Amino acid sequence: MMNELELKYGCNPNQKPSRIYMEEGELPIKVLSGKPGYINFLDAFNGWQLVSELKRATGLPAATSFKHVSPAGAAVGLPLTDVERKIYWCDDLDVTLSPLANAYARARGADRMSSFGDFISLSDVCDVPTALLIKREVSDGVIAPGYEPEALEILKAKKKGNYNVIEIDPNYVPKPLERKEVFGITFEQGRNELVIDDNFFANIVTENKELPEQAKIDLAIAMITLKYTQSNSVCFVKGGQAIGIGAGQQSRIHCTRLAGSKADNWFLRQSPQVLGLQFVDGIGRADRDNAIDLYIGEDYMDVLGDDVWANIFKVKPAVFTREEKRAWLDQMTDVALGSDAFFPFGDNIERAHKSGVKYVAQPGGSIRDDNVIDTCNKYDMVMSFTGLRLFHH
Repeated sequence: MMNELELKYGCNPNQKPSRIYMEEGELPIKVLSGKPGYINFLDAFNGWQLVSELKRATGLPAATSFKHVSPAGAAVGLPLTDVERKIYWCDDLDVTLSPLANAYARARGADRMSSFGDFISLSDVCDVPTALLIKREVSDGVIAPGYEPEALEILKAKKKGNYNVIEIDPNYVPKPLERKEVFGITFEQGRNELVIDDNFFANIVTENKELPEQAKIDLAIAMITLKYTQSNSVCFVKGGQAIGIGAGQQSRIHCTRLAGSKADNWFLRQSPQVLGLQFVDGIGRADRDNAIDLYIGEDYMDVLGDDVWANIFKVKPAVFTREEKRAWLDQMTDVALGSDAFFPFGDNIERAHKSGVKYVAQPGGSIRDDNVIDTCNKYDMVMSFTGLRLFHH
């Protein structure tokens, strides 16, 4: 064990020297492979807190995919459907996926564009199926409370032996006060030890007060995810996984639009039009992701133009029209939505409705709460006021 670890550099190569250290005691981590950097550790420690809380809240193994100190995806280990296995590019894997592997497939697969080059956090000891999933993805590293011997060998071979593998002591408890320095000035605050459980959503303010167990789980996933997401932030969740996260926006409606568009893309990838795409042999996984993102978006001619489509597809796909996309999205239902601060206007609910949101959790406290509640009632949504803000910076 050690109380200090020197890093290559800080956030940027010109920021030297750089290190992580403990003023008292030993660092609760071991680096088993690679040389993690400053941002890697920010992602790792935030992600570890997130998956630990998801595991405590749901009893299920959890995983998250972090990029630039916010989650691109977070999920618990529920089984994958055949369609989900296909859209997450793991239908060809000749191994039975464990609950932990299912959690990572969901966390990585929700927003594959954002997860490219992610840092992974796992709530449980990394097993072989999870390591095999990680092996095939472009990723910077992983943190977990332990690794099965064969899983560790798989990971240590990634990136020619330079893949970052960190083991964390699951019994480590940080001090109740946390500090950081900005411009030579030290900031201090109590850690956000807020526990998010079933009681968190007890204050239902809408006419519809039916909140099923799965909706409670999904809302808990949304709020725990937001607890470690750069604010302002909004999170859409369905079936035990985040499907759209809008982070770091100055305006609440822009958070909702960003998260909603990501949730829409997640569902559009399950449409017959996308599942039926025939890619040319040998195309890379990232190139497939980029092509799908363009195909379902407004710039579809970038992949359907006469001079480009044959480089991507065996058969030229038909345009996925706006009307066809809307008809498919209208089938998305029972989505949960969490917000880290109150919704100031009903326009956020109007946007959420377009992405199938049925359940909402937010702090409440806006002078226009009545307008937000009325908008939820218009669509027979269930909304809980938690009374607690979840900003994270």
